[in-house]
Amino acid sequence: MSAPQRIWLARAAPAKPASGAVCNGCGVCCAAAPCPLSRLLLRHRDGACPALQWQATAARYHCGLLTAPTHYLRWLPAVAVPLFARLARRYLAIGAGCDSDTSAEPETTS
Repeated sequence: MSAPQRIWLARAAPAKPASGAVCNGCGVCCAAAPCPLSRLLLRHRDGACPALQWQATAARYHCGLLTAPTHYLRWLPAVAVPLFARLARRYLAIGAGCDSDTSAEPETTS
């Protein structure tokens, strides 16, 4: 059995929803490992996704590849952003429910 992985999230982040429940922007899945889109486009292999963005006003995490694609994909022309966003949402099954089997617990201090 491997040692537990430590991920760092904002204190105000919502708790991870149950598997299949609507995404609430907890950030656990993206902080634990990069998604297939991050692996493909950002060439990120492990650890927190570099496109994981905390939005304090909404008190949730968002995917930077969807909210600011040209920041991460400088080669993407502005005219292609709507098509990219639609395809990325479909590819990542955004809105289909939480599919992360990662369990997350706050670190306890002794």
